[in-house]
Amino acid sequence: MVNNFGLCKAANIKRIAVLTSGEDAPGMNVAIRAVARRAIFRRIEILGVRYGYQGLMEGNYFPLELGSVGDIIHKGGTSLNTVRCDEFKTKEGQAQGLKHLRANRVGGLVVIGGDGSFRGAQKLSQLGMPSIGVPATIDNDIAGTDFTLGFDTAVNTVTEAIDKVRDTATSLDRIFIIEVMGRNKGDIAVWAGLSAGAESILIPEVKPDVDDIIKRLIIGQRRGKKHSIIVVTEGVADTNKVARAIHDRTGFDIRVIVLGHIQRGGSPTAVDRVLGCQFGARAVDLLLEGKSGVMVGIQNNRIVDVPLEEALQKSHKLPLSLYHLAQSLSI
Repeated sequence: MVNNFGLCKAANIKRIAVLTSGEDAPGMNVAIRAVARRAIFRRIEILGVRYGYQGLMEGNYFPLELGSVGDIIHKGGTSLNTVRCDEFKTKEGQAQGLKHLRANRVGGLVVIGGDGSFRGAQKLSQLGMPSIGVPATIDNDIAGTDFTLGFDTAVNTVTEAIDKVRDTATSLDRIFIIEVMGRNKGDIAVWAGLSAGAESILIPEVKPDVDDIIKRLIIGQRRGKKHSIIVVTEGVADTNKVARAIHDRTGFDIRVIVLGHIQRGGSPTAVDRVLGCQFGARAVDLLLEGKSGVMVGIQNNRIVDVPLEEALQKSHKLPLSLYHLAQSLSI
C-alpha cells in the first residue's frame, strides 16, 4: 500500500503509541513531537501515554494531533510525564499493559528512555507488541549509540555552571570540587571537564587518585595558580571526604558543590533537537518496516538501528582518550 506521500507501509499498522519512561532528559519532547508528526505524515494514528509504563497499565492514553505537540520542541522535561514503575517489571504488570495496548488497537509502541525503559520495551516485543526504543538519558550510558538524547544539553549545562563557579574560584583563590551526574559512567564529567578546563576529573572508569590531584594543585600553586576546579562523577568518591583530605594535607581553601537535578532541565541544545528529530522519525519508520525489539542510535554520524538485546547486554565505553587529553591540557 502506498499513501498520499508515496511512502510504502511494509507493516499493517494503523495506530501507534509513544511513552517516556524513567528519569527525564532534555530532548524528550523533541522526540515525542517527531514521533507524532512522522506518524501523522505517514497517515498513522498516534496515541500518547501519560506517566510511562504506569499509564500503559492504567490505560492513560490520549490521541495526539499536530497541535498536541506544537510549541514543545524547545522545552525540557517531557510533556507526557514520566514515573518509575516497578509493577511493570512483573508478568502481571506486563500483561495488564499489553491488555490496554490491544484494547486501544495499538499496533506498535515507541519507548523513549534509558536502559530500564528498554527492558520493558524488550519484554513487550517478546510478548508480540512491536516496540522500538529511543535512547534518552543525560548519562550517555546506553551501548550501541555514540550519544543519547539529552547528553549534549546536560554537558552544556554543566560547562556553563563550571564557568560561573570559576569566576568565584578566581576571585577568592579557592578550589571547588563540583559533583556531576552520570551514575556509573563518567561521560558528563569528562566532556564538561574538558570543555571548561577543569584541573582534575574523577570518573568511575579510572581509579581515583587523590595523591595525583594534590600533586597537580601544588605544582599549580608554585607557578602562581591559586584556584582550581575538580569535577567528580557522583558515586566515584565522597566529595566531602576528598575535600577534607586535600585541605588536611595542603591547607587549601576548598568548597564542594553538588549540581544535582539542574543538569536534567533546560531547553535542549540544537544538537539534541536534531538528534531527537532523527531518532523519533526513524522509530516510526522502523515500526512501519515491520521491525521490533530494536533501538534507534547514532554511530559515526549515521542513524542506525541496534537490537535492544545488544544495547542492554553490552556496556557503553567512554573514550578514555578524552580523559587523558583533559589531563594533559590541565597541567
